[in-house]
Amino acid sequence: MDYENSDTEHKTMSPTTKFETHGATALSQRAGVETRLATEVKQLLADGCRAEAAKRFNAIVDLQQRRAARIAYHYLRDPGEVDDAVQDACLKAFVHLPSFREDLFFELWFTRILVNSCLDRLKARNRRTKWQIPTDNREGGASDGPPSYEPSPEASLLAKERRAQLEAAIDRLPTRQRTAVILVYLEGRPTREVGAVMGLSESTVRVHLFRAVRKLRSFLSHARSTALPDPLGRTVRQGI
Repeated sequence: MDYENSDTEHKTMSPTTKFETHGATALSQRAGVETRLATEVKQLLADGCRAEAAKRFNAIVDLQQRRAARIAYHYLRDPGEVDDAVQDACLKAFVHLPSFREDLFFELWFTRILVNSCLDRLKARNRRTKWQIPTDNREGGASDGPPSYEPSPEASLLAKERRAQLEAAIDRLPTRQRTAVILVYLEGRPTREVGAVMGLSESTVRVHLFRAVRKLRSFLSHARSTALPDPLGRTVRQGI
């Protein structure tokens, strides 16, 4: 992506909740490297070295690409739109990097930008389709996602049906509950980190998770009575 030639207007972003790390896990070490790189890029921008800053920032993007695409897919369910959303988020992150706070992990700061970008796209999609005849892309199975193992046609069909039901149930959740479920249960992030991304306390995140799980159970209980058994699957059960 050509960050160097981006002329998007810079606006100061809302500060995120301070996040303090505990322990020296591999994940925190990687996040520390990304944060250090982001701080260096921020300084290069301040010094007017935009070309070098863009080059360094691409290295950070490479580290974030797969995780960002996975998160975006949980919101958008459209591989083509996922790529656009990730690129938009990366561009916004580069433009707003002067407002990045060094006491935060870059990954958490970037995730907030990415989530907001996905939510904006969903709002725009809803506006575009408001007066159109809706189509159900999930008919006959889930929307296309990352490649997965398919031991047999029957098992593949069952897995796709369960995934479709789970995706549909998650999509029905209110925005904050959906974000909490995606980041905690599907991405496996600690509630403290998710609180930093969402700008909420850890206890508030837990409340959103509790309410989300209760709604998912209700949604999927109805699906179970009308379709295949056990649609909740292993993914969310592990977090309940």
